[in-house]
Amino acid sequence: MLGVSIAAHLFARFPDRAEGELARIRAHVVSRESCAVVARNLGLDRDLADRGRELGGDAALAAETIAGSSSVMAEVIEAVIGASYLEFGAAEVVPAIVEAFAERVAYAADKHVDHKTVLQEDLARRGASVTYELVETTGPDHDRRYTTAALVEGRELGRGSGPSKKASEQAAAKEALRGMAGGKPPG
Repeated sequence: MLGVSIAAHLFARFPDRAEGELARIRAHVVSRESCAVVARNLGLDRDLADRGRELGGDAALAAETIAGSSSVMAEVIEAVIGASYLEFGAAEVVPAIVEAFAERVAYAADKHVDHKTVLQEDLARRGASVTYELVETTGPDHDRRYTTAALVEGRELGRGSGPSKKASEQAAAKEALRGMAGGKPPG
């Protein structure tokens, strides 16, 4: 429901943008990171933590921990969207989805730089390509932290960390681009 709603919105809002650019924007807007941001903007993390405090004891600690997890909050917003769709139907839910994700759409359309794509395109012009290698995974299951290296011809150009493998790859690509540009980060 989320992906279809955002795709239709982007197509209507940006009729002159290329398909690839719309796909990039949509991918960012529906990403785990964006979903977690929206869940928190809607206060779903506070609601979850408050419910845990009402239950007390171990439930309070568990709810606090879960509410702090971006992965869980992303899943919570997706569950809320699904339940809302089943209860109210698309006509009611699609406008609410578009409104809830409006800031993420604006950010992705105007400011977000897909560092992996920029790096890949830059290297392709030079006849090279990049691979990503997961270097380290830390933290408990509900709050993982990933560290990834961006490698070109076996040489590490950048290293980055994030709450998902995808985010750590983006951070590694950004660092690689910064190094290639003499310390100046792109975008």
